[in-house]
Amino acid sequence: MSEYPFDVAKYHEGIALFNDVEFFEAHDAWEELWQEYHGDDRKFFQGLIQVAVCLHHFGNGNIRGAKKLFISSTAYLEPFGPIHLGCNIEQLIKELTACCQEILDSTEEYPKIEIIPDLIPEIHLEGFE
Repeated sequence: MSEYPFDVAKYHEGIALFNDVEFFEAHDAWEELWQEYHGDDRKFFQGLIQVAVCLHHFGNGNIRGAKKLFISSTAYLEPFGPIHLGCNIEQLIKELTACCQEILDSTEEYPKIEIIPDLIPEIHLEGFE
């Protein structure tokens, strides 16, 4: 039995999908955790879900949606930093901010901004099995 009260394999699956730029699928994996788990880490999972959907929206040209989810995802994750459940939150937020900086700075109502593949963040796990 796992020492964690949630499905660790599903958590890792979401991270692998995220790092493979499969953001919607990562969202699905983490959403299963979020729906089944009602403990202290629920908001952490919600933050990861929102990061994935932020990047999914950005990649599909929904800049307004991406900007809203950037703001809410970082608000969910920051209280858990710098590292939580092996996830380097500080680095994730730094990379997400760099990726989304152009949309955050834009004052246009419907900007035409494309995601820069080299700036897409990855989730780095540290010592979490």
